[in-house]
Amino acid sequence: MPYPNKTIIGWREWLTLPDLGIKAIKAKIDTGARTSALHAFDLEPFERGGILKVKFGVHPLQRRKDIEIHCVADVVDRRRVTSSDGKSENRFVIRTSVELGKFRWPIELTLTSRKAMRFRMLLGRAAISHHLMIDPAKSYMSGRRPAKQYPKLRKKKLKG
Repeated sequence: MPYPNKTIIGWREWLTLPDLGIKAIKAKIDTGARTSALHAFDLEPFERGGILKVKFGVHPLQRRKDIEIHCVADVVDRRRVTSSDGKSENRFVIRTSVELGKFRWPIELTLTSRKAMRFRMLLGRAAISHHLMIDPAKSYMSGRRPAKQYPKLRKKKLKG
């Protein structure tokens, strides 16, 4: 093996973003994207103690709007990012920890709406270059973190 110190992962993996309270989110590992991106909505920048912060919501599971995680993070930058469809957007950038299997390390994430996308998160090449190698024929090499990480929405019984 040419890189014995690197862990091999698949093209999609379940991750944890512990600093943000996100217990499980499925991410596409995207070597075409330099920076990682997280689906976020209701972004509200504010200042506290001279530090720019942003409040935002996350729907960590595709097609599950009943699960919302509300987050607050320091803004480390604002960057113009061009998406794969060629559209350019100015995004907030935050720094947070990511966990994949038994590994945990800091990454930068841009915040954007990914509601039309299949994955709520992209893990870009800047986040993986020193830690991981990708086997594009594999998926979920670090295990599966199913939606069981989140409480189920209780359905109301109809009277009548």
